[in-house]
Amino acid sequence: MTISIGAGFRHSTYGPRVDPGSEYWLSVAKQMSAKFPGSHPEVIWIVGELAGQGTRLSFPGESTDPLIQHTPTDLNESVFDLFDLNGVKVWLQVEPGFAEVSQLLDEVLTRYSHHPCVAGAGVDVEWYQSAEPDSGKPVGDDEVASWLATARKFNQGYRLFLKHWLVEKIPVRIREGLLFIDDGQEFPSLEGMLAEFRTWSQAFAPAPVGFQVGYPSDKNWWGKYSDAPTEIGTALLKSFPSTAGLYWVDFSVLDVFPSDFVHPEN
Repeated sequence: MTISIGAGFRHSTYGPRVDPGSEYWLSVAKQMSAKFPGSHPEVIWIVGELAGQGTRLSFPGESTDPLIQHTPTDLNESVFDLFDLNGVKVWLQVEPGFAEVSQLLDEVLTRYSHHPCVAGAGVDVEWYQSAEPDSGKPVGDDEVASWLATARKFNQGYRLFLKHWLVEKIPVRIREGLLFIDDGQEFPSLEGMLAEFRTWSQAFAPAPVGFQVGYPSDKNWWGKYSDAPTEIGTALLKSFPSTAGLYWVDFSVLDVFPSDFVHPEN
């Protein structure tokens, strides 16, 4: 099986110190992809962030579920327009809390499925049926199958990712249409990261896997590299042939991809 590799970043409103704007995010996606020949620019864009016991979607709307809130203005449309024109693929992620996941995905894809850049949707299982870190409920086959079906009502080519760093939180047997993303951190070294990610890759074989990297908690070792995204990404691709996604986290993106608009020290 030939795996198409996406390389880019993970985006949230709470991750970067400042938001340099749509052109900056497009530039980061292109720069990250350029480091890995044959890859395409690909982004995890969080459109539903944990809010209280539920989720706040970053666009206007109304919901019958009191656990689903909305922002008064759309925070995503302009950057998605730019991604459409530049071949960037986007995963639309939600942090559900106790909100109903299928309803979240339905609202998100009703809003954005007209964008060619959208590749699918994703659920951060850390926040599934939980509003406390590390306490997410494990997901089962029936739940995941229903989420994927919701996404594919909009486009049969859509896929779904599930994200966590603990294999036991995603004890699902189905593999078709899924991407499994590990967002582990606090590793002692690159070798330590590879050891942990090997467990993840093997657990979900033969499905494709992805990795979020670049956490500040690991900067004590990756900060010594002259080109940390290339060093880490190359090691992951060499070690795990099923790797389909490499995403630098927005918590340190301004340090690694300095902006022309905002000095990284500001």
